[in-house]
Amino acid sequence: MLNTERETTETLDIKFNDQGLVPAIVQDIDTGQILMMGWQNAEALKISLETRKATFFARSRKRLWTKGESTGHFQQIVDIRVDCDQDTVLMRCKSLGPCCHAGYQTCFYRQLTPTGQLSFIEDRAFDPDEKY
Repeated sequence: MLNTERETTETLDIKFNDQGLVPAIVQDIDTGQILMMGWQNAEALKISLETRKATFFARSRKRLWTKGESTGHFQQIVDIRVDCDQDTVLMRCKSLGPCCHAGYQTCFYRQLTPTGQLSFIEDRAFDPDEKY
C-alpha cells in the first residue's frame, strides 16, 4: 500500500564532489527557463541562503562571486531545492536582467543540431563589452 503521508523535514547532507563543489542550476521562477549552471562550495551555498542572491565558486579564479556583481543582473533567489541524491542544487530565481555573461538572457542560447553544429536560438540582450 502506498504511504501518502508527506515527510515535513529531512537532514541536509549535500554531496559535494572531490573538489568540495556541487552543481547549482538557476531557473527563472516565472518562465521555468533554465538560465545557467554554476558550482557552489559550502560557503557559496551559505551566502546564497543568507543574501538570497545566487552566489557561486569560480573554479578558474578560485574565489566566490555573486551573479550580477559586474552587471547588476542579479538572480534573486525565491527558493532553493535539492535533488533526491542531494548532489545538485536548484535555485529558483527572479532574474533581474539577462543572465549570461556573453549577453544573452540564458547561458543556453545555442542548440545542438542533428549534424553536430551549434545554432543560435536567442538574440543578444546586451553588449558584454559595455558591462565588463
